[in-house]
Amino acid sequence: MIWIVFLVSLLVCAPARAGQRVAATPDRPTITATRVNAGETMTIDGTLDEAVWTRARPATDFKQSDPRNGEPATEPTEIRIVFDRDNLYIGAQFFDSDPNGLRGNQMVRDGSLTADDRFIWVLDPFYDQRSGYYFEVNPAGSMGDAQLIQASGTTGGTTQNRAWDGIWRARVRRTDKGWTAEVAIPFRTLSFNPAQQAWGANFQRTVRRKNEESLWAGWNRNQGIYSLGAAGRIEGISDVSQGRGLDVKPYVIGNYRDATAGSASTYKGNTGLDVLYSVTPQLKANLTINTDFAQTEVDDRQVNLTRFPLFFPEKRDFFLEGSGNFDFSREASNDLTAFFTRRIGITDKGQPQKIDYGAKLGGQVGRFNLGMMQVRTAEQPGAAGEDFLVLRPKRQLLRESYVGAIYTRRSTRNAKVLDRHSVGADFQLSTTRFRGNQNLLFTGFFIKTPDGVRHDDNAAWGLRLNYPNDRWRFQLATRQFGGNFDPAIGFAERVDFKKYYGIARFGPRPKNNRWIRQVAMQTFPELFFDRQNSLIGRNLQFQLLDLDFQSGDSIGVRITPSFDHLQTDFRIGGGITLPAGTEYNFTRYNYSFSTANQRTISGSANYTVGTFYGGHRRDISGTVNLRPRRGILATLTTTFNRVELPQGRFSTKVLRAVVNTQLNPFISISNNVQYDSVSRVLGWQYRFRWIVQPGNDIYVVWLNNWQDTGPQLTTLDRSAAVKAVYTYGF
Repeated sequence: MIWIVFLVSLLVCAPARAGQRVAATPDRPTITATRVNAGETMTIDGTLDEAVWTRARPATDFKQSDPRNGEPATEPTEIRIVFDRDNLYIGAQFFDSDPNGLRGNQMVRDGSLTADDRFIWVLDPFYDQRSGYYFEVNPAGSMGDAQLIQASGTTGGTTQNRAWDGIWRARVRRTDKGWTAEVAIPFRTLSFNPAQQAWGANFQRTVRRKNEESLWAGWNRNQGIYSLGAAGRIEGISDVSQGRGLDVKPYVIGNYRDATAGSASTYKGNTGLDVLYSVTPQLKANLTINTDFAQTEVDDRQVNLTRFPLFFPEKRDFFLEGSGNFDFSREASNDLTAFFTRRIGITDKGQPQKIDYGAKLGGQVGRFNLGMMQVRTAEQPGAAGEDFLVLRPKRQLLRESYVGAIYTRRSTRNAKVLDRHSVGADFQLSTTRFRGNQNLLFTGFFIKTPDGVRHDDNAAWGLRLNYPNDRWRFQLATRQFGGNFDPAIGFAERVDFKKYYGIARFGPRPKNNRWIRQVAMQTFPELFFDRQNSLIGRNLQFQLLDLDFQSGDSIGVRITPSFDHLQTDFRIGGGITLPAGTEYNFTRYNYSFSTANQRTISGSANYTVGTFYGGHRRDISGTVNLRPRRGILATLTTTFNRVELPQGRFSTKVLRAVVNTQLNPFISISNNVQYDSVSRVLGWQYRFRWIVQPGNDIYVVWLNNWQDTGPQLTTLDRSAAVKAVYTYGF
């Protein structure tokens, strides 16, 4: 593996020129921040009536990304930026020729704004085009934010880490001219170099009734708000304070649990502490003691009709915040997640395990990105206490590339279990300037998982060449996983195979068409081989039609011929087991339709039918969204499978109903009811959140599970938690 040696050499030997940043680009738009004069006060109320707003020169001249790419926005927008020693302020005026047509249903913090008018802005305080912050508001006052981390592998630019909850304030007002937004972001909320002369920034406005997206910079369809390399600049920010960089977040919690019949109910209280400290303006440390995740949303139910384990995403805040510092060649298909945090604090049976403490260090040191984590779980019945260690350095190369390494260790506090390790390296060579404004990426990884027992065949590696652009997309890739590959703090969907796959997609956009926005066709072949190079699987996916309408509706048609050679017995469900050694050819047809989210009633539907392992299978899934008035969103989702095989037949279904009620942007209530026919468990979670002020939260959570025994429902367990979190900033 000569290329691994070469890349690690670059990592170790390349000079780390601290503070190196992207040179100014003449064609980038620039806005100058205006300082608030001594004696002036700022009142964040959505009304831009302070004198400093009249002195600030606005960013204007937004251009459409959709539907008429490159043309001026149909509704004018003005963005102004001012600052004092402690805060960055943004004042936005959104003129609208039809103020009554504004859409603003969502009010909950970090809720989806895909059905609403909205204002998005991104900040790149390091001006390195690799990381930053994402913010958004809508005319109802909903606030959303995220950290931007460098996208791994499949796309260029950046992607969101939505778990980050920054401390900031925003207020909006509707007027007879449109709507306004006034925002205050404390400088201590952001990581940046105080000596930096300019920040990267971009702004985007959505006019939902027109399905129009317009941007200040980077409006080309291969760019967009996540392409920090195409963003504009903020100049003039100087002599500001980030405070001492210390946040102390104590919490108190009360728990009630009533288990199955015959078990006594339990009541207990507890306390815990999170401490966040800025070691440098670019490097943050986080310590959590006696961690509790009672406010975490429940997992979405899934039914598994494959031979491989299901992937459930992480939802716990401590592990999500700063997770971009630990990304390792992340695969969209879940082939490999080298560091999968759900291995920590969750038992093999899916039950929570107490975490005694966790410590993280993440951020930038010169041209390096650094991620370090140490977590200890408590010993409890059925689960041994363990210690987890993760190290993830990543060296920035050129404008948008990197080379990195990873090391993980899982140590069970039991001498009979040996420590399990993972060690690997990865790289990404990428540019958003190929042929002018095209994206091009070349990525690779190599990782081993020594466990002290199996000394060989425990490695995995992969390479991928990707050209992800709007009109044309191509991808070629290969993966290989050894039979003993087993990342103890990771996730691998399957092992002991070789995989070759590619993507070819053509998506033209008809010019000046009143109805159609884009028509796309795609082929996605996957070939699987065993270690003796015998074919063991094949999927040839043909997307015959992927049609997007100007209205926001879409339809799709897909056909997938497949081949599968079973290497082991396949317990498919319904008490049916397909024997190892058998081979199957089958073809599936998929038809999909979705409506625009801004409608009062919207939704999507999927129907898949065809042959399946010697028989037939029919899948029907659908989602209905109801928005009767501002602040209420009800979503009903259902999935139904009917499988008919020579060995027998069976059906599965999953039902989910979620009702979100928002009294205002700071108080929300969520009810989540789920049922699946495999476990036959009906679950209900009630979740109340009150943001007293940014950083100070009160949660009330109720969880009830019932077993469907046929004639009646029997209570399995029920629990309640009340949690209060307070943030002291220094």
